[in-house]
Amino acid sequence: MSDARSILAQLRTGRDVSADDLTWFAQGLADHSVSAAQAGAFAMAVCMGGLGEAGRVALTRAMRDSGETLRWSLPGPVLDKHSTGGIGDCVSLVLAPALAACGAYVPMISGRGLGHTGGTLDKLEAIPGVSTELETARFETVVREAGCAIVAASARIAPADRRLYAVRDVTSTVESLDLITASILSKKLAAGLEGLVLDVKTGSGAFMKSQEEAQALAEALVKTANAAGCPTSALLTDMSQPLAPNLGNALEVDHVMGVLCSGVRGPLFDLTCALGGVALAQGRLAADMEQGAGLIARVIETGAAAEHFGKMVVAMGGPLGFTENWRRYLPEAPVIQEVTAAQGGRVRSIDGEVLGNVVVHLGGGRRVEGDQINPAVGLSDVIRLGASIAPGQPLARVHAMREAQADAAARAIRAAIHIETDLEVDAHANPAPELITGQVTP
Repeated sequence: MSDARSILAQLRTGRDVSADDLTWFAQGLADHSVSAAQAGAFAMAVCMGGLGEAGRVALTRAMRDSGETLRWSLPGPVLDKHSTGGIGDCVSLVLAPALAACGAYVPMISGRGLGHTGGTLDKLEAIPGVSTELETARFETVVREAGCAIVAASARIAPADRRLYAVRDVTSTVESLDLITASILSKKLAAGLEGLVLDVKTGSGAFMKSQEEAQALAEALVKTANAAGCPTSALLTDMSQPLAPNLGNALEVDHVMGVLCSGVRGPLFDLTCALGGVALAQGRLAADMEQGAGLIARVIETGAAAEHFGKMVVAMGGPLGFTENWRRYLPEAPVIQEVTAAQGGRVRSIDGEVLGNVVVHLGGGRRVEGDQINPAVGLSDVIRLGASIAPGQPLARVHAMREAQADAAARAIRAAIHIETDLEVDAHANPAPELITGQVTP
């Protein structure tokens, strides 16, 4: 007979914890028979000593099974994507409808902004009327009708994770590889997926700053998901600069619509095609990643992805004509200020975390739980790494509610973007980073 004290004692002394014990503990988290003190002790013990590969898989399965799991009967594969978080990362809003246009079904359970990184749900809710808080029956209907739905996890999806996540946030145990893996995958696997592609970020705007950290997380996620029965691959992708030139909820939606409806191309389009190519190959809708990437590009270029996006928006409460005239609906900030370069040269580095925090301080993210987000504020036209610039040329544009906020943001932006003089540029090469830095497969 399992009990919290004996499980905690096993973890404290470095002994392996059985799958049955981890299942018991996850159920105790879900039904609150495990106390807050015991949950905190569990998180700290796992953070300090780890669970090992088998324990990580067992905890992921236990947290997945602590609540409702979805079952699908659809005429195409059920696929999804997850990103570990970055700046200007609005891939989900392009990829979900593109996969749907290729014949997949995408029940994407997503999250809100965390720290300096934006949240997909907050971005989607910048569209007036859209609600991401859907009951399970409505969620399933939207997926069937539109081919995709991007929603918040209900209280019945992986409730053990909901409880443990809150404890981790206040016990300084967020960084545990085992707990990160179980948290991400328990919600994804509860969605009944038949294939998953992971976008694991590395660089100044990511949580994992080094490629070694990102590689370790990618391997843990891929091995655990596959062992739990969900075919999964990962791409390691660069986050040493914002993915999109716009940062902030409505501003990122505007860029997404440019990609879907107006032929805008660049890093967001490229990464969407790469991740989509992997997903389609896993779902057997493409022979390989390269063919799949081509299919994703085609459905974006023909407008088929935009059509599915529009269907999803309407089904989730948004306006009927959004894809035809999206700027009519997106909120705009009253103050727009250009941030110019104080010196000429070439952009050597961009501190993405600083830029993400600028958006948060403008009101586009949460500093404490419960903060209201202003969807209109943020940054646009952020300069790219490697770009040559003359004094007085723009580095970015700030969208703010008040001039004082815009002034403070401008100072932070200038400090976050390092410009080399011509002499410094001549001293060493300054290549822009590659978009894709590696792939992790089963």
